[in-house]
Amino acid sequence: MINKRGMWFLTLFSLILVLSVYYITMPSELLMTANNTKNETKETKTVSATTEENESAELVALRVESEEQLLDEINELKTVLTNAKSSTDEKNKAFEKMQELNQNRGTEESIEQKIKNEHKLKSFVKINGSDVSVVVDSTKHDKSLANKIMRTVQGEFDKHVAVSVKFQK
Repeated sequence: MINKRGMWFLTLFSLILVLSVYYITMPSELLMTANNTKNETKETKTVSATTEENESAELVALRVESEEQLLDEINELKTVLTNAKSSTDEKNKAFEKMQELNQNRGTEESIEQKIKNEHKLKSFVKINGSDVSVVVDSTKHDKSLANKIMRTVQGEFDKHVAVSVKFQK
């Protein structure tokens, strides 16, 4: 005889099984349109979030350009992932690249927040491999401040990265 716990387990398991089979057999066109609509909403949120802050036009332009480049790369990787003709290796490399891009974006945001909290400066951070470039919105061009910012950025990484700081106002 099946008790209530067993019945709930079978019900939830069958529901998960049906949904996973449905997702796997779903045509890739539906996935592409769903991904595109998600990206469009993310773009509008990103633009509105950056314009709410009182940043200089240069930092806003750098942010928008970086976001557009990131979205283009992610869209290309998603087409590789959803393409039925792509090999398993290509899909794995595309997925790993997407994870790396998302991780870099998170690190960039945390570094920007840390610079804002510690040095009271608005900044833009771009990670490209082992190179990190920081654009700071400040009229004060001080070597000691640049050195402090470099140490703050280096503190976020386990291994040595090349950090460049540019003051812009």
